[in-house]
Amino acid sequence: MMSRAQAEVREAFERDMKVHEEGLCKLSYLQWVIKETLRLHIPGSFLFPKECRETCKVLGYDVPQGTMLLVNAWAISRDPEYWDEPETFKPERFETDTRDYRGNDFEFTPFGAGRRICPGISFGVAVVELALANLLFYFDWSLPEGMSPNELDMTESMGITLRRKRDLWLKATMHSK
Repeated sequence: MMSRAQAEVREAFERDMKVHEEGLCKLSYLQWVIKETLRLHIPGSFLFPKECRETCKVLGYDVPQGTMLLVNAWAISRDPEYWDEPETFKPERFETDTRDYRGNDFEFTPFGAGRRICPGISFGVAVVELALANLLFYFDWSLPEGMSPNELDMTESMGITLRRKRDLWLKATMHSK
């Protein structure tokens, strides 16, 4: 996957010998990788609390007016009802999947939805695209000596935001062209 994203970035910018924001729209695979990362490793596990305006019934449960509700976005983004092989990192799923992270598709809300959607969504995604494209363009990446990909611990640590429980160690080597 990384080699495919890296090849796409290097092919798109090899003539200019530098990554620029205008060319990011050509990087469809890189965009799929970012979307899949946001789905599988959602930044925050719960969306902002909402107050129930009126008594209602949800999945057979009575929810009284005034109850504070939390939406578990982490669980929804891994729900097999909405995602094929939800625990598997598959960027290709977004080749034909039109779901977007801008809050219109309930099963994919890494930045929230509605009035409380993250106001920095466009800026944040642009920064990630640009930073990742630069890292892939200028560097070759490998695991430390003696470590194999199946030894990576992708366990997450819960808090206000989600993060890896253990640090990821990689070896960066300048790409020689």
